[in-house]
Amino acid sequence: MTANATKQDLELVSVTKRYGDALAVDAINHHFKHASYTCLLGPSGCGKSSTLRMIAGHESVSDGSILLAGRDISHLPPARRGTAMMFQSYALFPHLTVLDNVAFSQKMAGIDAPTRRKKAAEMLELVDLGALSDRLPDQLSGGQQQRVALARALITRPQVLLLDEPLSALDPFLRIRMRAELKKLQRELGISFIHVTHGQDEALALADEVVVMNNALIEQAGPAREVFNAPKTAFVARFMGGHNVLALPDGHFAIRADALDLGAAGQGRQDATVTGIEYQGTHVSIAAKIAGDQEVIVMMPDARFFDNPTNPGETVGLIWEDTHLHRLTA
Repeated sequence: MTANATKQDLELVSVTKRYGDALAVDAINHHFKHASYTCLLGPSGCGKSSTLRMIAGHESVSDGSILLAGRDISHLPPARRGTAMMFQSYALFPHLTVLDNVAFSQKMAGIDAPTRRKKAAEMLELVDLGALSDRLPDQLSGGQQQRVALARALITRPQVLLLDEPLSALDPFLRIRMRAELKKLQRELGISFIHVTHGQDEALALADEVVVMNNALIEQAGPAREVFNAPKTAFVARFMGGHNVLALPDGHFAIRADALDLGAAGQGRQDATVTGIEYQGTHVSIAAKIAGDQEVIVMMPDARFFDNPTNPGETVGLIWEDTHLHRLTA
């Protein structure tokens, strides 16, 4: 265990996963602080779900170690790790009531019926489903099914809860509501949540820490606001969204879309040709092309755009302050 790790922390030490000749996770190291909400973020195939499944024990570790509270859990079965996994599909038993779904793992562990039912009822109260304990899964909404799956994962009182794209099956409105519920629950329970997503908005809304993965490696990790505002690589800047990557004579830079402005042709830092306008309610997104066929996005408050609108095909001047440029290392 590293010097700055506390007794409850989870650590990945040179964790590698191979599927035959394919390298899914390449010797990654990371220290997850206890009682924090971490999002593993990245495109499909980057290694984030393989990493989560190795922590859970649903995938074997090809090389390296997974430490929880200072002990190597890499070779323990899932039920003995101190972790619990909530699956994307929820995987509820259709023939069991909500209460019996939540109590199922306790039944498998040989816990007597009164005790496991009492614990399951407590968990259902925690996720505000106490009144629906006698229903079957198909009598519930998507959001209610998700909370049953959450209660079932939490009944084992894990040190770390692992969530594999838990919001992807929900409609956009419910997804936003469930984000707030997950964050509230994590704070109340005081345990670590590790949540896999490919949604940047989801990661920024939920995470104390964001871990951005790309090509089997951790590209950047840190507090959500820091990763968004100070991306280290062009990949992170583009993937997190809200940034442009500019190739300038003295290097590559990221600049937030809302830090760019438009002026008359010839009066900015560079001229640009407007290629598209998208009204987004509070803001207008203006797509444009600059020298070298680089595409940039300018995000302007809607009132300011409509005071002096521009149209696709027009040439404009692109304006920015050098203090808003963020140098990229790669």
